[in-house]
Amino acid sequence: MRKVVIANCGGFWGDDPTAARRQVLGGPIDYLVMDYLAEVTMAILQKQKTKRPELGYAGDFLTQLRDVLPACVERGVKVISNAGGVNPLACRNAVEALAQELGIADNVKVGVVLGDDIFAGLDELAASGEPLAHMDEGQPLSDVREHVLSANVYLGAAPVVEALARGCNIVVSGRVSDTAVTLAPMIHEFGWAADDWDRLAAGIVAGHIIECGTQCTGGNFTDWRRVPSYIDMGYPLVEAHEDGTFVVTKHPGTGGLVDVHTVSEQLVYEMGAPEYLSPDCTARFDSIQLAEDGPDRVAVSGVRGGPAPEKLKVSISFAQGYRAFGRLMISGPDALEKARVAAEAFWDSAGGRELYEDTNTQLVGFDSCHPPLGAEPGEVLLQVAARDKERSKLADRFAPQLVPKVLSTVPGITYLADQGRPRPSDVVGYWPALISRDKVPVEAVVDGEHIAVRSGPSGGTPLDFQPAAVDASWQPSGETRRVPLSTICLARSGDKGDTCNIGLIARSPAIYTWVRAHLTETLVKERFAGVCRGAVERFEVPNLLAFNFLLHGSLGGGGTLSLLLDAQGKTYSSYLLAAEMDVDVALLPA
Repeated sequence: MRKVVIANCGGFWGDDPTAARRQVLGGPIDYLVMDYLAEVTMAILQKQKTKRPELGYAGDFLTQLRDVLPACVERGVKVISNAGGVNPLACRNAVEALAQELGIADNVKVGVVLGDDIFAGLDELAASGEPLAHMDEGQPLSDVREHVLSANVYLGAAPVVEALARGCNIVVSGRVSDTAVTLAPMIHEFGWAADDWDRLAAGIVAGHIIECGTQCTGGNFTDWRRVPSYIDMGYPLVEAHEDGTFVVTKHPGTGGLVDVHTVSEQLVYEMGAPEYLSPDCTARFDSIQLAEDGPDRVAVSGVRGGPAPEKLKVSISFAQGYRAFGRLMISGPDALEKARVAAEAFWDSAGGRELYEDTNTQLVGFDSCHPPLGAEPGEVLLQVAARDKERSKLADRFAPQLVPKVLSTVPGITYLADQGRPRPSDVVGYWPALISRDKVPVEAVVDGEHIAVRSGPSGGTPLDFQPAAVDASWQPSGETRRVPLSTICLARSGDKGDTCNIGLIARSPAIYTWVRAHLTETLVKERFAGVCRGAVERFEVPNLLAFNFLLHGSLGGGGTLSLLLDAQGKTYSSYLLAAEMDVDVALLPA
């Protein structure tokens, strides 16, 4: 079968700037894709554009293109990125200027995707009957309308495909879905229909696997000691085939590791229910089949898909006050007791915790990412934080009281030379909403022509799919041993707003059946007592031998709203794996 190789070179704005060059020069590829946009990023870019109309896109994109554009032109590699942010046309102009500077302008054709940015039309949309109510809480957008900073719809792959069909070798967009930049070249190369749900779902799965860069090639991996080297980490490649099957791999000789478990961990990352919704289709993550295909190669097949949701998701950001952080280093002996005394003195002098909308005290090195695991450390970093709508409270009451505690409280204490007095910073709130597809006019812009792109089919009867049961017959020994959960499972965690997801993967079918019976929502809720303020949900993903736990209300509001050290829940999976349980010895490794 014909093969198309798609290389990812970045999972977020701020990822390794050398990745693009290494992906292009490391071996043959057909497409280079990169993702820059998170919810807070859109607000930052909107502020840039307000101050300077020629800005509003990810400047790092130009830095990476400077490294690779001549090689891409020479090798026929096409580049797709959402680096356009809130100003894709300005990003196009910058790319074309770069191509002119490099002397390759005649060989560079830039396509632009427009339509995601609805910021300027919010009031008109509200008048037309689009409430844009908060998806989780139900409040009307009018509650925060005057504070809105940006509003962007998650678009699908269709406008990117249109630009590719018109001969563009660089395509820049605003807020297309993270998976769309990988799905689009598959649709373009293989001619998949807009309702070929299974193949489209396979492209969505491929995009989800590689969208976070090295998280599928050994980064952030539970069994990190099995990774041969973290030097020159290999970014992921997808070798896609026309029938929807594909292989996940990386360039030979690079660091990292690709196997069923590294790919499985990424699949359960930031996952909700197994029905994964995207603008292009609904992908059933409980249908995915993974198999080793040689060293650093994982074959993916069996993906099933269903109709796309009737509405599109909107990411709205809004100003939600200010926050400030202060840190003091406190050494032993009695570091914990001294830190608590210093914190008490600080809050008293800062007006009391009740003065502020929200406050937080954490002992970094002991309990800052999750509840403590054991003995007292020799030193801790005391972190105090506060959030409030009034900046003056943080600037005039909170900030001045931190450094004086070095002289006025416990011994063995010092401040951080690179921080000193805390500085209040803006808090950007996140408002997810839904919008009717017909209210979002989408365009591809090529050679100055604006081409309207119709939305594909959506709605209809959902796919009736039942995952196969796990075949796991095993004989209990009757003897148990108390071991950390990591002995029998792997895990990966991430954030969706104020909800943390922990994807837990059993190391064998027999272990899966044991976990299914023993690790309940109640036990996970108890494990995260004091951290998870909402309910815990559990979803079963038997094809991956996985369970996905959703811990609602566990991230201090999420995003830039949170005062937690780990506002994205990255460490929660490690804390769950550290839980000790009585496990039948027949399930334990020899």
